[in-house]
Amino acid sequence: MPPEDEHEVVVHLDRLLAERSMTVTELSEAVGISVANLHVLKNGRAKAIRFSTLTALCRALDCQPGDLFTVPGEVSRPPHAGAPAPAR
Repeated sequence: MPPEDEHEVVVHLDRLLAERSMTVTELSEAVGISVANLHVLKNGRAKAIRFSTLTALCRALDCQPGDLFTVPGEVSRPPHAGAPAPAR
């Protein structure tokens, strides 16, 4: 397990911005957070993100949280919402 101040979450903000032909400054204005804070997030140095910020990013980028962040390696996924849980 990584030390408490490290994480393995990969941020895909660069890719999403490029796909949408959007600059960090444009995203900053759309979301209402500073360019500096977006750079901290984009470079993987953020230690936390508020749900309100995550929601604003997803709305501005027309994406889901899983499009913004991934964890490398195999991660077990919960069953799709509304789908029955697999039999054990």
